[in-house]
Amino acid sequence: MFIVAITGGIASGKSTVSRVFQRNGIPVVDADEIAREIVMPGKRCWHKIRKEFGDAILLPTREINRAALGRTIFENKELRGRLNMITHPTIHRTIFFHVIKHLLSGKQWIVLDLPLLFETGILMDLIYKIICVTCDPETQLQRLIARNELSEEDARLRVNSQMPLEKKCEKSNFVIDNSGSVEDTEEAALKICNMLTESNQHWRNRLTFLGFLFAILFFIYYLNKIFNFLPEINIAAKWK
Repeated sequence: MFIVAITGGIASGKSTVSRVFQRNGIPVVDADEIAREIVMPGKRCWHKIRKEFGDAILLPTREINRAALGRTIFENKELRGRLNMITHPTIHRTIFFHVIKHLLSGKQWIVLDLPLLFETGILMDLIYKIICVTCDPETQLQRLIARNELSEEDARLRVNSQMPLEKKCEKSNFVIDNSGSVEDTEEAALKICNMLTESNQHWRNRLTFLGFLFAILFFIYYLNKIFNFLPEINIAAKWK
């Protein structure tokens, strides 16, 4: 199995691209969705966030008031760092669990939807190819304002908190420009999906893994021949 990451900026259109892969049978692990799940009332991260930021960021339903918390952290880099220290370890552990699950199920490849792939850098070693979804800055800003019902000032704070899209594009293997129609974006995503599905990388990864496993077993066998640290099992005597 190999892993492909989709990244980009907030409101650049990553979800549109992810849906194309899902419709074509490719599993997608969404970091934003995981981030929402781990802060539900009663969860460990919920308790930590409440302790760190107080009840002022809670709704009457006891859920996190994402708008209030967003205003707090996007205006203060230090507070944003504290929130990331609370949520990111749990998000990354959950992503890793999903990767192992799909690996054991025999999937050819999967997609990780990771908005902060380059900002955190933690999962980079797992990634085979990176797709960056981009759009022009004004389109991104207007989409964010409309989607999250934000003021222009709040929307700019969120956009500016992330790595510039042009830098993410430079670091990526594929770039999808989502400034135009949804149809154009989906067509570009489908071409990449078909290209990756035709790749033999998953076989190379499996052979590499098997070679690594064989090397470990041979090393253990060789050490045992020298030091005889593994007990001998007399199978014939066992079944008498």
